[in-house]
Amino acid sequence: CRQCAVKAYKDENDDKGKIVISCMEEVKDGMRLSIEDPEASEFRSHIIESLMTNHPHDCPTCDEGGECHLQDMTVMTGHAYRRYRFNKRTHQNQYLGPLVNHEMNRCIACYRCVRFYKDYAGGKDLEVLSAHNHVYFGRQTDGVLESEFSGNLVEICPTGVFTDKTLKQHYTRKWDYNSAPSVCNLCSLGCNIIANERYGEIRRIKSRYNNDVNGYFLCDRGRYGYEYINSKSRIRKPRIPGEQGKATKAAGINELLGELKNVLQGKDSLTGIGSARASLESNYALKKLVGEANFFTGMSDIEHDLAARGSEILRHSPAQKYSLKNIEKSECVLILGEDLTNTAPMMALAVRQAARQKPIKQAGKLKIREWDDKAVREAIQTDKGPVFTITPGPTKLDEISTKSIRMAPVEIAGLGYAIAHYLDDSSPLPANQTKDVRDLAKDIAGVLAEAEDVSIISGTSCLDENVMNAASNIASARAGKNKKTGICLTFPEANTLGLTLLGGRKLSELKDEKTAERTVIILENDLYKKLPEKEAGELLDSFKYIVVADSLENNTTQKAGYILPAAVITESDGHLVNNEGRVQRFHPVQEPDITIQPGWRWMQALAGVTGNSELAGKEHLVAYAAAIEKDNDIFEGLNDLASHYDYRIGAQKIPRAPHRYSGRTAIHADKTIHEPKPPEDENSPMSFSMEGFHGHAPAPFNPWFWSPGWNSIQSLNKYQIETGGELHREFPDLCLFGKKNGRVKKQEYYKPSGTDKAVTGEWTFLPLYHIYGSEELSIKEGGLRELMVTPYVALNPEDAKKNKWDESTKINLQVDGQALIVPVKIQKGIPAGRAGIPVGTEGIPSSGFTFGLKITKIK
Repeated sequence: CRQCAVKAYKDENDDKGKIVISCMEEVKDGMRLSIEDPEASEFRSHIIESLMTNHPHDCPTCDEGGECHLQDMTVMTGHAYRRYRFNKRTHQNQYLGPLVNHEMNRCIACYRCVRFYKDYAGGKDLEVLSAHNHVYFGRQTDGVLESEFSGNLVEICPTGVFTDKTLKQHYTRKWDYNSAPSVCNLCSLGCNIIANERYGEIRRIKSRYNNDVNGYFLCDRGRYGYEYINSKSRIRKPRIPGEQGKATKAAGINELLGELKNVLQGKDSLTGIGSARASLESNYALKKLVGEANFFTGMSDIEHDLAARGSEILRHSPAQKYSLKNIEKSECVLILGEDLTNTAPMMALAVRQAARQKPIKQAGKLKIREWDDKAVREAIQTDKGPVFTITPGPTKLDEISTKSIRMAPVEIAGLGYAIAHYLDDSSPLPANQTKDVRDLAKDIAGVLAEAEDVSIISGTSCLDENVMNAASNIASARAGKNKKTGICLTFPEANTLGLTLLGGRKLSELKDEKTAERTVIILENDLYKKLPEKEAGELLDSFKYIVVADSLENNTTQKAGYILPAAVITESDGHLVNNEGRVQRFHPVQEPDITIQPGWRWMQALAGVTGNSELAGKEHLVAYAAAIEKDNDIFEGLNDLASHYDYRIGAQKIPRAPHRYSGRTAIHADKTIHEPKPPEDENSPMSFSMEGFHGHAPAPFNPWFWSPGWNSIQSLNKYQIETGGELHREFPDLCLFGKKNGRVKKQEYYKPSGTDKAVTGEWTFLPLYHIYGSEELSIKEGGLRELMVTPYVALNPEDAKKNKWDESTKINLQVDGQALIVPVKIQKGIPAGRAGIPVGTEGIPSSGFTFGLKITKIK
């Protein structure tokens, strides 16, 4: 773009100098530079003028208007008048799917899109086509962009070529949004986001830079999965039982609480079921409301056990607990059992960068600087560092892997235990392994032993704790020899780890409880997703009364007599614990509605009904943080993290609305001609208005990135200590498994259990995951629903051939007592004798599946 052209001088005697492009110039001692030199300024202006020769002057109708980097540069260079009087070249736009809109005529050929999409994210279907004045950035044919990170093109493009297609349904200019810092709740990684709101609707989600977590980017599930928040199936009014035999009816809050006074007869008559997608505070409040003995985590038994083992590993492992940033910088990666692109997409993106680290070091030996990206890529070409993927099925990371190994989970665990043994012979070796498996383990262990920095990645998706145990052994074996090693685990939901650390009982233990005279309170959890359908129905029917606090209609709310409308993440505040143990705060962006409350506020209201004194006086979030820390040693530091609700800059709050916010006096004109006072936010240092401090707030409270003259996302540079580095922050993050909170034990190894079982030819279930389909909320509405995978059975080509099946075959499948008719999908990577089924897909009863469950009938 040449917009960083400056004048450089040889020494103090040089008064002429020469124009250099500063991004290509290395900093040296004694450099003499001028940014405002007239020749340099004029040069930059001419470049903008040449970029504008074919760019349409359609800012008023362009979605990028008001946050366009080209606009910023045009104004900065003073290029106000057009001298170009010829016809502009035009292009035909393409259909790129339901998420990204294409307007090729606005392109200035900066190449940012393909450099991210191809070079960084590994996409293959977006290309540079044609040449000279006809350069075209798009696909060979119309079609849905295949990358899971395609939405980043919207923020990366400095003009309006790629824009947010979901935003077009309810478009609003940048300066008319209320914004607030938040955390993505659609997987366990806890990526930082900014939610934009107008007229009570969430209009879009943008990435919020966090150097240690998601960096600059988001996956498409995190960016576009917000549409459930505006869903027609949102629960917006409290409901109580209707007349005999009739469904529930709407009620006011006082009427609801009055009815519940007769239903909630004190702690001893209550049972509470929590949720791994609810905040720490909401789960804690429910636990205190019903009593510790009556609180159940709400996870399926296998999820409960796996999460407990994962938290144990993170708490006691001698290896470091790696963030996504740490994974990016490691030079060797071992993935045990996880299809990261579908279970933790941003971690898969980090692994792609890790694959470049070792070749980059080789480029350094040629005296090529790491920042000189083009030269580095020329030097390393297609070289990749060691990445090993050992998974049940094929993954997108296979293309960058040194070795891609397909095994059933029981075999994955066995191979992992063997690798740990060859790193440290005191780690136990499984019995009855073949020579081929042990030779493979020796080869991988040899590479791991030589690497300087290794990331060991695993998680819960294989539904077998032996897989995580094996990963832990490998990490411990390296860390025990003082080699830089990190372990990273993934979990099913946004707060699985936080809920596990709070503690609670298994759902299966409810079978032994006498529930006929009890009331169950269910917090943001659809039990039909956690238990087989029949079992979930029987459990709910066993209670006298059912009270549900949730945000969306589901099978569980259909059974409830009393329904409390729970706030979604953009309407509430609280803390989530991500997969590495990082505690992160989310803030509401939408003005509070008295009938829609965060879970912890509803529990406090119920405590007032029951006379429970343990929640008395906890009107503010900080009171819950202090109580959680007091009751759970692992949460040491949480109170300090939450205590900044009274933070001010010059006695001013941080506004959610920018100073250009329009229509503030008319926004509620359909309700009242008087301008109502903005609601107070007593739990954060932010205001629900445009009044307050307009400057650079500390990183945790940044509701947007904007600086005078920098309306585009490029303004982010003004908030960083150095480009690509940390944001200015006054409050450190809380990582529960750091030196202070981590309880590292003396090195101990897990013993192999059940890994010596021979894999037979029986049909058994393999869980397969999909970024659009395996997560409950993101596919409820909108663009992602269009991309949702449909049910299928994935079979090995040899198994399909043996049965004379192809992809036109439909199978009658009986699993967990339910009959399903699904098509066959032939996948080379599926192990023989295994049937892969997409977890969580609508029509597949994933709640009843556990690893190794036999398919009783398949024909």
